[in-house]
Amino acid sequence: MGAPAGPVRIAVDRDLCEGLGMCEAMASDYFELDDDEVMHVLDETPAEADRGRVHAAVEACPVLALRLAPA
Repeated sequence: MGAPAGPVRIAVDRDLCEGLGMCEAMASDYFELDDDEVMHVLDETPAEADRGRVHAAVEACPVLALRLAPA
């Protein structure tokens, strides 16, 4: 499945996130784990040029805690 068309926003299900860091490894300018392994979204609205990479990071989440929603 490809990246959604139009502006998107990164949405996180904090109940599902386990702080595994796949998203950070793939798009560290958008995702960051702190010292307690809590994931933070650094920029909720990815630029169009970065959308494919952010989409790949969202799709790589092994616990499905991330999604791209319409902005």
